[in-house]
Amino acid sequence: MFHKGLIGAFVGDRKASVAPMLALASLPLFGLMGAAVDFSRAASTRTAMQAALDASALMLSKDATALSAGALTQKSQDYFKTMFTRPEANNVQVSMQFTQPQAGSYLLKMTGSATVNTLFSRMLGQSTINLSTSSEVSWGIKKLNLALVLDNTGSMSQNQKMTNLKTAAHNLLTTLQNAAKQPGDIQVAIVPFATDVNVGTSNAGAYWVDWTDWDAANGKCSNTSYTTKSSCTSHSKVWTPAAHSTWNGCVYDRDQNNDVTNTATVAGAPATLYRAHQASNCPTSMMPLSTDWTALNNKIDAMTPTGNTNVTVGLSMGFQLISPVAPFNAPQPAPDLDKVIVILTDGLNTQNRWTSSESSIDARTQLACNNIKAANIKLYTVRVLDGDVALLQGCATKPSMYYDVQQASQLNSAFGSIAQNLANLRIAQ
Repeated sequence: MFHKGLIGAFVGDRKASVAPMLALASLPLFGLMGAAVDFSRAASTRTAMQAALDASALMLSKDATALSAGALTQKSQDYFKTMFTRPEANNVQVSMQFTQPQAGSYLLKMTGSATVNTLFSRMLGQSTINLSTSSEVSWGIKKLNLALVLDNTGSMSQNQKMTNLKTAAHNLLTTLQNAAKQPGDIQVAIVPFATDVNVGTSNAGAYWVDWTDWDAANGKCSNTSYTTKSSCTSHSKVWTPAAHSTWNGCVYDRDQNNDVTNTATVAGAPATLYRAHQASNCPTSMMPLSTDWTALNNKIDAMTPTGNTNVTVGLSMGFQLISPVAPFNAPQPAPDLDKVIVILTDGLNTQNRWTSSESSIDARTQLACNNIKAANIKLYTVRVLDGDVALLQGCATKPSMYYDVQQASQLNSAFGSIAQNLANLRIAQ
């Protein structure tokens, strides 16, 4: 009776009704607070998982094209397990997809999932929280055809310019060699130039070398009183051209307007051919597109300053070497292929096949630059101490691709910047 009366009094007493209501109301409140703790733990775990997936995907992208499917899958698992070390994550799963949407374009996607056991939400009926996230890395690995068109004129012997150029060119080649993912991805041509370009004496028998001018200038008359073909034949004597094996390998400008274009050479069409010329200051022979990094570096070492300046003939040959036309037949343009010319000079135009007028030669150089850019070839220009600023700035594809080097010692920095830009062109994420 006592207990019944006490309970009845308690229930009937409105002053005591707040306590049970507060107790009942606190249960969901405590549950929600606990759930907040659980979801905070899960969010933190998911953030860690996302970071691990992002890092793993980026690391995989560096080697993805060189790995087999099995090796790529294994590496994705290894990278992720190394970076994701959250003990509260259970049933961790990670998957990877590597695809090539189009030539030179790649997509790598990693997806992760896990569960996190709850500490408080289980009072509300939820014992686990499911997590999932993904990371994508897309990039393009482009191939590169590069022509280094390098001033080898006599003035390059001054102020350590040639010495510094060789160092800078070697470092550029090293950067590009390291950037090549597959053999053949990067091909480089080297064009030393002065008034002429040296195509190499091994091409003496090539159809694309025209001997008309050379035969007229090099030989002997049946009457030794006459030393030129014109004087010899005008006196009814016989002119005998020298053996082509005595040619030093030099050619000068093609006939206009082929001197500023990449017109294909055609047998029997003299205007398209390269005219042999026994230049008194013939530079080191050029090297067509190659992946032989040792030979490319040796070619740089062989460069020697000599002769006057004809930027046009160097540019034109660089243009021809990376164009998909005869006689050098470079690869065809493609979405995954960049074609680039780097022209370096330290002086003004002083002599070409026809004239020593600077303004006349500059006009030919400008036309060559215009045609190169119209062919969607990127053009970097480098001025070393001297040279026509306006001409070289105007030739560059854009202002940031013109380098004005005030000291020869700065050449390495300029070429380093160009090399890094070229390497970055190949991998864009």
